[in-house]
Amino acid sequence: MPDALLDLTADSAAITKAVCDLQSVSGEEQPLADAIEATMRMHEHLSVERIGNTVVARTELGRDRRVVIAGHIDTVPVNGNLPTRFESENGVEYLWGRGTVDMKAGVAVQLKLAAEIATPAFDVTWIWYDNEEVAESKNGLGIVARERPDLMRGDFAILGEPSDGGVEGGCNGTIRFDVVTHGVRSHSARSWIGHNAIHDAAGVLTVLAEYEAAHVDVDGLVYREGLNAVGIEGGVAGNVIPDSCRVTVNYRFAPDKTADAAIAHVTQLFDGYDVEVTDRAEGARPGLTVPLAAEFIRATGLTPRPKMGWTDVARFSALGVPAVNYGPGDPLLAHHDEERVELEQIRDCENRLRNWLSGA
Repeated sequence: MPDALLDLTADSAAITKAVCDLQSVSGEEQPLADAIEATMRMHEHLSVERIGNTVVARTELGRDRRVVIAGHIDTVPVNGNLPTRFESENGVEYLWGRGTVDMKAGVAVQLKLAAEIATPAFDVTWIWYDNEEVAESKNGLGIVARERPDLMRGDFAILGEPSDGGVEGGCNGTIRFDVVTHGVRSHSARSWIGHNAIHDAAGVLTVLAEYEAAHVDVDGLVYREGLNAVGIEGGVAGNVIPDSCRVTVNYRFAPDKTADAAIAHVTQLFDGYDVEVTDRAEGARPGLTVPLAAEFIRATGLTPRPKMGWTDVARFSALGVPAVNYGPGDPLLAHHDEERVELEQIRDCENRLRNWLSGA
């Protein structure tokens, strides 16, 4: 077998190991993308396209419904945790190493099923994309959404982000903004001549400390919001009263509201201060009431939970495609130096997805 091909006849845990050991830190995904593209082109039931280092494989069976299943192939930087290794603890078998959780176990399951299920119960679009872990402008799925939205159209979508083997519907939205206070510079020996902007930031911090984050029911799932300072910057020199201070705040908001509504909320909350929005991303409603989503939930036998963080399901939601997060791996171990995934969870996700896609 040529080196460029992946052996997808292997067990999904073994495929996970092979995909993880083919290092693909963000920006360095080409070798893995090449291997995925070459392997998918070996399967006649799939139509394959390549957009940068994103690979799209589709069935074209003329089914009346289409599902999109996606996963990112990049990881955060390696820190002594490659190559991967199998290990056992208290009778539980794991695969240890970078990417095992976020999210190459999910990718491995998807690759195996894409190759093996030639006649799914509905048409399937498989997307393996690059640069998820870095700047939004580089995100491969975002590029497809902007340049080829036709490839993301479907009746339902699944993102293989680690969800500890459960189904997580939709996702919270997020905005980052700076609350800016203003003062007047002076020599610190004559502080009464100036006005200390850092001291004024105490009022901002008080608002944050006293804020009670909401728990919001959206279509039957309860999302927990959060409003937190994540940075503070101010000061000129050790003998100068500062004339400016910035408190950087992150607001994670439930998907019942838009980013514009979230911005309006925090602007009102910090009335009297300058509020400068620096980043925004819409959330995604659960979308679990659409027929395919309901069928997926019934077939897997899993109870949906809300996704508290932001994921690329929001990109599908923006295109009118309801989406869930479903993949092996404990998200608390994502990016962790002790990143590892339970082998049984990989196989369980494979079996549940296989049964549903096969119409079993």
